[in-house]
Amino acid sequence: MQIRWLKYLAALVVFPAILASAAAHAEVFEKTLSNGLKVVVKEDHRAPVVVQQVWYHVGSIDELTGTTGVAHMLEHMMFKGTKTVPPGEFSKRIAAAGGRENAFTNDDYTAYFQQLQSSKLPLAMQLESDRMRNLQVSDAEFAKEVKVVMEERRMRTDDEPHSLLYEKLMAVAYQEHPYRHPVIGWMDDLLVLTAGDTRNWYKSWYAPNNATLVVAGDVKADEVFKLAQRYYGPIPARKLPLRKPHSELPQVGIKRIVVKAPAELPYLVMAYHAPELRDPEKEWKPYALEVLAGILDGNESARLNKSLVREQQLASEVGAGYESTSRGPTMFTLEGTPSTGKSVADLEAGLRQQIALLVKDGVSEEELKRVKAQVTAGEVYKLDSVFYQAMQIGQLESIGLGHKAIPVLLKKLQEVTAQQVQDVAREFFQDDNLSVAVLDPQPISGTQKHADMGGSHDLR
Repeated sequence: MQIRWLKYLAALVVFPAILASAAAHAEVFEKTLSNGLKVVVKEDHRAPVVVQQVWYHVGSIDELTGTTGVAHMLEHMMFKGTKTVPPGEFSKRIAAAGGRENAFTNDDYTAYFQQLQSSKLPLAMQLESDRMRNLQVSDAEFAKEVKVVMEERRMRTDDEPHSLLYEKLMAVAYQEHPYRHPVIGWMDDLLVLTAGDTRNWYKSWYAPNNATLVVAGDVKADEVFKLAQRYYGPIPARKLPLRKPHSELPQVGIKRIVVKAPAELPYLVMAYHAPELRDPEKEWKPYALEVLAGILDGNESARLNKSLVREQQLASEVGAGYESTSRGPTMFTLEGTPSTGKSVADLEAGLRQQIALLVKDGVSEEELKRVKAQVTAGEVYKLDSVFYQAMQIGQLESIGLGHKAIPVLLKKLQEVTAQQVQDVAREFFQDDNLSVAVLDPQPISGTQKHADMGGSHDLR
């Protein structure tokens, strides 16, 4: 599951009182234990709940060819028991305490979380620290669970046309970088993956000095630090594998692919290579690209929907997306479904026209003001969620930016100018930078229709 830090919400007016409320909940405390585990605490006393999240700074980006999917596979195995907690018992104990728990694997990190009553935090820490050190990956449990993962791949990628299109697109758009591999892994690799591969991944990367513990909610930071020392402190640090730098060479021409898959409608994705955020204080282009995404697809009145859906009726749905925060290179995407009677070529021409207008005429101050209000209001109202507050901290810590960048990100977004938005559109919306993927819909059988409608969609 790809976690996105910034998403544009409906236009809202931001009053000083709202911003003051946000500031009231802004204090964050941190401490690094002697074994290297960083503990970050955000106090929020509005409700008697707490969220614990453990973020391991390892994801599919760190996998080797032939073992793709091992990071996600270990995520599944983390629920299969330790020396003292039998398989499935972790979830049962959290549920019995009135809590909920889950996990997710990303290109850049793997995270595990529990949300429960504040008084139950010691239980969550006891269980989570136990599997940080004492996980048991049995051959029998692995043999059963790898079949679950393969079925998950079939259901969510092989039998889901848009997911399949994106997977094929990423494999073409990236030539050198590990982002070309899917998080869930290639099926050929899953077929030969072993319990030993999973154990080696656990021994190599699951260590306190490669993790961040985030706790948010109705807690006192000093008490959390004491609990963290009690439960996580005794776990020894490990020597981590050497991380070799990954880069993606500049693209030297447009790339196009057509993916044939059972589907009802065609689909188009245009993906442009774009810069990721590395220095929150000094850089400006990623912020301008974030604002540009809002100009194009911030809400129902944004440019793409207004022009291509409502006015020209070229598309039944259309969108834009950009992720500035990641460990590796990123993309700016334009995508959509052509309207009845319109072709993918018509929609691509319409998207290109919108790009040309941006490059030629730029954006108005009114558009810029609207998007900045959306971004600010969205970030302020996200503070209503204790879980999201922890998520935001954990993600930024895991990719190396750190939680102290959070107020910087919002401030820099507010400083973006109309000229900067026009400049990044001109610089990055180039054909030499572009990969285009088209879904060519094939007839759907009754069995496939049924399969697309069912199945679990939890993060594991």
